[in-house]
Amino acid sequence: MVRLSQTLGGRSATIQAQEKANDSGAYLQSSVGPQTEHECVEVVAGAGIKGDRYFDRHDEPGQNITLIEAEEIEAFISEYRRRADFSISNRNIVTRGVKLNDLVGREFMIGEIKLRGVELCEPCLGLGKALASPELPAAQVVKRLLHKAGLRADVLSSGSLARGAKITNAA
Repeated sequence: MVRLSQTLGGRSATIQAQEKANDSGAYLQSSVGPQTEHECVEVVAGAGIKGDRYFDRHDEPGQNITLIEAEEIEAFISEYRRRADFSISNRNIVTRGVKLNDLVGREFMIGEIKLRGVELCEPCLGLGKALASPELPAAQVVKRLLHKAGLRADVLSSGSLARGAKITNAA
């Protein structure tokens, strides 16, 4: 079993924003309109982020909240010369300094919010199409992001999730 402290490699991990290396932010997308970044969001146990298009939906396991590693987005952006924009992932939370794949089946905290990693958030054809270009077909996007597109998690406690929240073990 891997402890979160091992997963973090002894470093501090945070939710991450695009603007600054040690900053953090959360993204949500309402049922209408584009995904937008927020300084602070309200999270409800068993339901997810208030205002998000998937709030209180239970169609799939771990649908409450999705996370992705900033390092994976940056690698994709660099490799395919895309505009730097963390919202391209369509995930709610962008992290830095933690291997999210190691959190499947584990409880962890982001700030005051307790979550349980449910399963990998594998890329879908919709994401592939959104990131596709004439040089990069949707199927190739999906293949490139396989096992790197993030984590689906259940929200176990309610509260605020703010810029700069630390990711820790839920001991």
